[in-house]
Amino acid sequence: MSETAQSESRSEDSAAGKTDGEIKAIAAETEIAAIEEGGKQGTGEVGNPADRRLPLIVRIYGIVMLIEGVVTLPFIVLACLYSIRAVFSGKVAFDALSLTAILSVVHAAVLLVVTACLAVFGVMLIMNKRRHIAQWTYLMIPLTLAEGLLSLALQGLGVNLIGPAIQLVVLIALHVTADPSLREERRLQFALRRMDARSAYEDAASQGMAGRDLTGKGYISLDFFNLFWLFAIGCVFGLVIETIYHFVLFGEYQDRAGFLWGPFSPIYGFGVVIVTVLLNHLWQSNWLLIFCSSAVIGGAFEYFTSWFMQAAFGIRAWDYTGQWLSIDGRTSGKYMFFWGILGLIWVKLILPRLLRLIQRIPWKIRYSLTLVCFILIFVDGVMTLMALDAWYSRMAGVAQNSPVSQFFATYFNDDFMAHRFQTMKIDPSTAGRM
Repeated sequence: MSETAQSESRSEDSAAGKTDGEIKAIAAETEIAAIEEGGKQGTGEVGNPADRRLPLIVRIYGIVMLIEGVVTLPFIVLACLYSIRAVFSGKVAFDALSLTAILSVVHAAVLLVVTACLAVFGVMLIMNKRRHIAQWTYLMIPLTLAEGLLSLALQGLGVNLIGPAIQLVVLIALHVTADPSLREERRLQFALRRMDARSAYEDAASQGMAGRDLTGKGYISLDFFNLFWLFAIGCVFGLVIETIYHFVLFGEYQDRAGFLWGPFSPIYGFGVVIVTVLLNHLWQSNWLLIFCSSAVIGGAFEYFTSWFMQAAFGIRAWDYTGQWLSIDGRTSGKYMFFWGILGLIWVKLILPRLLRLIQRIPWKIRYSLTLVCFILIFVDGVMTLMALDAWYSRMAGVAQNSPVSQFFATYFNDDFMAHRFQTMKIDPSTAGRM
């Protein structure tokens, strides 16, 4: 007797006297067994997901990546050698300590590594190494992000970011589709959803487990739905806290927003997400460990954000020079202490209550509402980056001839930007642009 038949027989014999939850569990086992049996008999996907062939389009992409890596890598090496020779011969002035020089060297190094990795990645795609492909993306995604950020810091917003953006999307798609374990997880999840996803959610909600990490490894389930709403609420919550703090300390209201529109401060939104992701598995740890971890994470994030804003746009949004344990004026012991307190309060007190609030979003509109809000905040973020880039260009004396630059010069001129971003001071000479 096949495994499917045995599962069906067990289900029929055990159905009587079972609770609804037990019946659903038996039905789930039956359907899952049917999926697995179908794969073994050729009626579905093959039994071992690691043996399944990647789609033809993916293998073609692998060939393109291999060719690009093999052809491009020598040109990058030759260009680097030529630049080094030009510097040593005196043909090119090179200030090794300047921000532009440092960014250029780091960008060249990252570009070399990314190009070499793309060639190896292409071979893996061609040879159908599914599990290795999924693991390789863990290296390729941060490298691609680093390449894009360095390109933004050196050249600003433009066609230079199209390549890294497309590559990042492809890598994320490959990571999701290539990993056999993720594929199997999605198949099982789909089987469960087909039976009664909403009922399962309501059961979890009745037990206070909606949105929780059911594996027990962390407190919150790190899915897009939860993280997006944590980001959005963190943007608003952080802005309110910072505005009140400034008003109490200096007796004046100051617009502390970080986006063109809306009451959003993205540094707090990203900070909340990063703290949640990195400390999710520590939610049951002692308070001192959470406090110290949050202080270090928050301080490092604040330092990097300040550095990148200055390197890319010549913007200094805060300066802690002269404060206790100030690190280049970008963060300090005082604000690392605040990050520690906020992280501790967030993990121990706010996150559990906030998660219950998020899960109250009605089932019928939760995903459509999330998608609409994500698109609005994403557009707001992209427009903010473009407005900052145009502001930098105007302050740097770059000709505003394109329709895009003229649009931003008309609707988001210097006065508008200075009034909207009251904490930001822009000095193009401090940026790392070429």
